[in-house]
Amino acid sequence: MTLTIGLIGGMSWESSAQYYRLINEAVRARRGPTASAQCLMWSFDFSQIEALQHAGRWDELADRLADAGKALERAGADFLVLCTNTMHRLAGELQAAVDLPLLHIADPTGEAIRAAGLRKVGLLGTAFTMEHAFYRGRLEERFGLEVVVPGEADRALVHCVIYEELVAGVVREPSRQAYREVIARLVEAGAEGVILGCTEIMLLVGEGDSPVPVFDTTTLHALAAAERALG
Repeated sequence: MTLTIGLIGGMSWESSAQYYRLINEAVRARRGPTASAQCLMWSFDFSQIEALQHAGRWDELADRLADAGKALERAGADFLVLCTNTMHRLAGELQAAVDLPLLHIADPTGEAIRAAGLRKVGLLGTAFTMEHAFYRGRLEERFGLEVVVPGEADRALVHCVIYEELVAGVVREPSRQAYREVIARLVEAGAEGVILGCTEIMLLVGEGDSPVPVFDTTTLHALAAAERALG
């Protein structure tokens, strides 16, 4: 039996569109050229979400996620996929609000890193993801990884590019070069691989921009969702 995926997206829609594409491509590859995924999507207005994030109003954000999760549950979703790294800060609150399982974005990433035999990895993402323990803590505790983040100036640069460019669909070569330099500094600090820990970063950089393996959370999460849906 194929399960129905409940996608909580719009954060931003640029990366949510990639989720939809990747999930459906994976289902088609498994089941044939006319096959596609059974999925539902709740898509937020990211301008509202971004304003609440930067105002530190996480309780309100938790309520909004809970409402989205409940709506997808009522609509017939079998499990939830939160299509953003940053909002996994509230994964526990979302899970507590519904009776559906949540496919946590850090878990497919951790599994891929462990399968590659790596122990120390660099993490790129929003400032919320890089500077708080909700994401790297899960990787450290569940997968035994050592997670390092860029220095303060590099964190600010990475965050700025995400919110001022990538969520708006703007991809600039100078920003790509700046990210390459941040990645190089993570490698100098001992990173054996680099996590693209914001779902928009895959729009800007990939394997060819790093001297070490890159782990794109968007692709890994989407493929894991397709696998779960197909059983």
